[in-house]
Formats: sequence, C-alpha cells, structure tokens
Amino acid sequence: MKVTMIGHSTVLVETSGMRILTDPYFGSRGNLAFARSAPPARNREELKDVDLVLVSHNHWDHTDRRFFRSLAAQVPMIAPRAAVWITRCQGAKNVTGLGNWEERQFGPVRITAVPALHLALPCGFVIEAEGKRVYFAGDTYYGRFMTEIGARFKPDLALMPVTTFRIPMTMGESGAARAVKALSPKIVIPIHLGIVPRSPLLRTKDSPEGFSRRMQRVGVGTRMTVLREGASLDC
Repeated sequence: MKVTMIGHSTVLVETSGMRILTDPYFGSRGNLAFARSAPPARNREELKDVDLVLVSHNHWDHTDRRFFRSLAAQVPMIAPRAAVWITRCQGAKNVTGLGNWEERQFGPVRITAVPALHLALPCGFVIEAEGKRVYFAGDTYYGRFMTEIGARFKPDLALMPVTTFRIPMTMGESGAARAVKALSPKIVIPIHLGIVPRSPLLRTKDSPEGFSRRMQRVGVGTRMTVLREGASLDC
C-alpha cells in the first residue's frame, strides 16, 4: 500500500491495483480568506483515471467541480449519504451515499463510512485492503466516536487534520492529539495543511511539530510522518 500527499486533504492511496483519491481539491490560489500554501503535486488531468473517489464533505477546499466533471461516468464516488445531492450539484456523476458504519466493497478494497463532527454534512472513511486499515478523517473535531473507530478497525494509518489557524474548522494540535490517543494508529500523517489565512491575525503557532510534542506528553506511541506535496509513504 502506497500513500502519496497531493496536497491539503487530497491524498492518493494505491492498493491492490486500485487508485483511491480523497477530497480532491486542485485550486492553486485558495479564496479571499485563505491562500494555498503550496501547489498540488499533481493536476486534475494526471488523476482523472483514478478508480475511486472519497468525499468527506462539500466545503470548497475538499471538492473540485472541474475535477468532478472530468471523471468518467463509471468512476464511483463515495460521499456522506445526506450530502449526495450536494455532490451531484458540484458535478459528480456516479455518487453513492453511505451512512455511519455502512460499508461497500470495490473489488479487493472495502470502504466504511465512519462518524465525523464538522460544520457540514460530514463523514470519515476507513479503507481496508492488503490486510491494512487506513482511517481518513476528512474534517472533524475530536469526538468519542473515535474510540469506537479505534476499537473496531485498529488502524495502521490515520490521515488526521491539524489546523494552524484561528476559528478552526477542524482539529488543531490538542484535538488531534486526543484523537490519536483514542484511535491508537501505528502511524499518523497530518493533513489539512495546504491552506493558510491571508490575515496574520488568524494564524496560530500550531504545527505538526507541536502536534508531535503533544502526542508525546499524553503518552501516545504513534509515529508521526509529515508528507509534503508529492511525497509518498509505503505502509
């Protein structure tokens, strides 16, 4: 299994002959409030032949209308059940909605939707293949459901948001450290690091390094790996 950071929360998971893309967002400029800190490692054209797309929620930095429209109709997309209509309005063609704890099999890969807590209609996903389990949290605050995710799946890898700005739309250092303690994954990769507030007043000192120190203080033995745009991890 190979995991490649495309940028922000867009991650390519290659396993069992399949290419799975999470929360595709290829915009290079951000919006009026947030700037993109680095361009995505690959463009829309390079990834439109993926086998499966996972959409955790429909905020602007997790969905890409141009990419959705470019996908062939046979490429399946999984979204939260309550957000299927929004995903279709954004240009997606072949969308399946899953409720919490529901699963679907795609050849050798099993996808399970898991709870998430966010200012949207969200979910997370667990990807199971090759005897490995990857938890993609999408955007979520810490929640007690993470203890159940950890107990059910015992994830080998967690893709965990760590925000670095005020008015957080998902977990910062502290929440992410609590989440990792509840999940007990072997490895955690911070995500949601691809945009920064344009106003310095909205930036914090939170960082992946600070997140790692917090994990150590709460006694978590999980290994943290930071993947910059274009970097990969074999797990």
